[in-house]
Amino acid sequence: MPRVVALYRYPVKGFTPERCDALTVLDEGRIAGDRVLGFRFANSGVPDNAWSKKYEFVALVNTPGLARLNLRFDHKALRLCISLDGAVLVEDALDDNGRKRISAAIGNHVLKLADNPLSGHPERLPLQMVGDGVTSRYQDNESGQISLHSRESLAVVAAAVGDPGLDELRFRSNIVIEGLDAWDEHNWAGRKVRIGRVAFDVVKPKVRCLATHANPQTGERDLQVMTTLMSAFAQKQPTFAVAMVTSGPGGQIQVGDKLTLVGEG
Repeated sequence: MPRVVALYRYPVKGFTPERCDALTVLDEGRIAGDRVLGFRFANSGVPDNAWSKKYEFVALVNTPGLARLNLRFDHKALRLCISLDGAVLVEDALDDNGRKRISAAIGNHVLKLADNPLSGHPERLPLQMVGDGVTSRYQDNESGQISLHSRESLAVVAAAVGDPGLDELRFRSNIVIEGLDAWDEHNWAGRKVRIGRVAFDVVKPKVRCLATHANPQTGERDLQVMTTLMSAFAQKQPTFAVAMVTSGPGGQIQVGDKLTLVGEG
């Protein structure tokens, strides 16, 4: 029977994750503490706390070097620390002045990266830290979705790209499971699954972006994951993992929980 083997949440959109033993799934189909902040371009024209597409943010899709940063977010004190190779780049509270200092530090760091969306685009600065640090809001889909993949699917993709140690962090899933055949989860679209006591509707497989090309250790685009997904697995679009929403009330899920297809033993 499939079981949860890893859980992740991403406090800042497009930045590195927190690995968790348990996650709280909210009734509206999001993970508590997931994508509660983001660094958006100054010229986005989007109200501060409104949702917007990933391309309006500094994120792995346009800034692969972010993968090297280590993020620590105190969800209770609302304090963010971002470091590189053990050295703190910035640490501050989420008051008005703290937000400005954090945004300025990230903007300055991103400008130093060889591959970044700010050089030559002064209209995108200063970066704007958006989000209240509490409300889960900045998932890729405006309605909010929870992502899941299996280690078995990861293994066949790893073989296809020629990297047996392919890091699952490239795919930024919330839930990772083991105990089924590769790609089985892609066949669950339109079905219900239960993890622990929480039921989910599986919406669809997730189409991937350039964030998957970024090596989580080096911050360099080193593998053609999107191309490989289409060529090796006859996909029309590069897909890996599935997007889910809650079906009924939320609750807590944890590593070790069993996953069952609703209606099956």
